[in-house]
Amino acid sequence: MVHTTWYYRYHFFNGITGWRNKQAFQKSNMGSSYFSIRIYIQPHNKIIWRWQKKEKNRKKKKRYMKIAIEAQRIFRLNKHGMDFVALETIRELQKRNDGNEYYVIVAPGEDRCIENSANLSIIELKCPTYPLWEQVGLPRIVKQLGVDLLHCTSNTAPIRCSVPLVLTLHDIIYLEPRQHRSPSLYQEMGWYYRRLVVPRILGKCKKIITVSYFECDRIRQALNIPSERITAVYNGYSRHFYQQEIDMNIVRKYIPEKDFLFFLGNTDPKKNAARTLKAYSTYLHQSEIKRPLLIADLQEEYINSLLQQENITDIKSHLYYPGYINNHDLATLYNAAFVFLYPSLRESFGIPMLEAMACGTPVITSNTSSMPEVAGPGALTIDPYKPKEIAQALLCLETDNTLYQQQQKYGLKRVKQFSWKQTANQLADIYKNASL
Repeated sequence: MVHTTWYYRYHFFNGITGWRNKQAFQKSNMGSSYFSIRIYIQPHNKIIWRWQKKEKNRKKKKRYMKIAIEAQRIFRLNKHGMDFVALETIRELQKRNDGNEYYVIVAPGEDRCIENSANLSIIELKCPTYPLWEQVGLPRIVKQLGVDLLHCTSNTAPIRCSVPLVLTLHDIIYLEPRQHRSPSLYQEMGWYYRRLVVPRILGKCKKIITVSYFECDRIRQALNIPSERITAVYNGYSRHFYQQEIDMNIVRKYIPEKDFLFFLGNTDPKKNAARTLKAYSTYLHQSEIKRPLLIADLQEEYINSLLQQENITDIKSHLYYPGYINNHDLATLYNAAFVFLYPSLRESFGIPMLEAMACGTPVITSNTSSMPEVAGPGALTIDPYKPKEIAQALLCLETDNTLYQQQQKYGLKRVKQFSWKQTANQLADIYKNASL
């Protein structure tokens, strides 16, 4: 009688290989994950080779990933739009119990706004300049960590990267014609850096994320990117923006009384500061109440230059310009404001609109780019190139209480469609698909 024998040739993911007979193989508890060749020895030395594989651990390996997230600027004190997008999204990813390991790579800073946890590690990387940080330091540490993919959150990424790349490209304003140079050297250098880097990395990205469908179509058409490689993921807003009692101690740090007009601007030409001031001048000449204007993120020197440019220096006594406003105080100021002005020429999303709406403050925004998409069909929109339209919208809200209340209710309803949790869930799905 000839006995038949089964032999298993096993090959594990860690590279270990070998031979075992069936009995030894089963006792060893190796059957959880392997690729093997079964050999069946029959009489007359006839050998039959059969492939056998198990994929339990293979699927698990794909489900649980090591993900690096570039968030270079989130530890700086004076954060801006993209910084908050990265920070709030990371906070929501940290709350997820999805088995993934997240490595957040940051530059050292004074505001340690997130901490290590069971599923998230903070990696501080110090370099003398941002280009060196991103192009040399970042890919080096990503390789050392052995991650499955890298997500760069702020428009640019390493030109050379050893792992699959996911990029959040907030906009392509750098490609569009400019009316004039930015007075900020930092912003100007950033503009040139994006023009240099972005075209070189887009073809290497497994997935490109942007923040609105307007921007998604704009990027796809301008850069000839296939539809399947780019997607829109909406931003959210922080839950500390809500209707609340007004702390006048906080308000008086910036302006003497409540019920002011509120404008968040900076030196970027797209923020439309000059036309906003021109509109405010028109409003003052026609309003019986003459509410003051609180301006965030603009210094007196720059404001003076705009007032002289527009020949409206007479309105300066009605202006308050404290510079950068801490994010923790913004909720109080939104609640204390009569109207929030957001008449930008161009935005890829517009988080401040959601923040103001969540606080029950009516918003006046532009009818251009992504702003109608985010603000929704019931929003009060104007042509940002026409200061008289901005002024007229202010006067309408001031004189028509029914319209004012309608805008309050509309904003509170509209903002419920956005959340950082939703953003994080969509990102997690993108990470999973990008690693395949």
